[in-house]
Amino acid sequence: MARTILFNKPFDVLSQFTDRGTQGSPRQTLSDFIDLPGVYPAGRLDRDSEGLMLLTDDGKLQARVSSPKFKKPKTYLVQVEGLPDDAALEALRQGVTLKDGPTRHAKVRRVDDPAWLWPRTPPVRFRKSVPDCWIELTITEGRNRQVRRMTAHVGHPTLRLIRVAIGDWHLGDLAPGAWRDA
Repeated sequence: MARTILFNKPFDVLSQFTDRGTQGSPRQTLSDFIDLPGVYPAGRLDRDSEGLMLLTDDGKLQARVSSPKFKKPKTYLVQVEGLPDDAALEALRQGVTLKDGPTRHAKVRRVDDPAWLWPRTPPVRFRKSVPDCWIELTITEGRNRQVRRMTAHVGHPTLRLIRVAIGDWHLGDLAPGAWRDA
């Protein structure tokens, strides 16, 4: 029987089991949190992003989740610099043209500050003169740093990025660094 787990990846953790980097001190990886033989990430989440990762020992499921051809929706809470107006949100909905081509249509809406959200270490930089807000953004592709590039393209750089859902799997109340069977 296939095994699938949900993991809440903390900030500054690599979404792989080993650190092949050349830096002096080793960086945290999935192996610092998950000791299960045979499960592998279905997709990636940047080191400076947080939230839901799916790991499985089912190669077909891994391909369906990570391949853009299956258009599996991925939903993010994104803290952005500034207050995006309706035009910026509509541009995200329609898709923006990045250096590697146009993005697919996205779902996006402004949301209240998430009351359930854990503090990040280190904290997001705060500037009195520049407001920030949260948006919920759902995309069906997964290009390198796509959400960050999309929000920057419409003039609102990402300050914090948390994936809360992949298809029907949701982060729920899973604490950072914790995992559970799906």
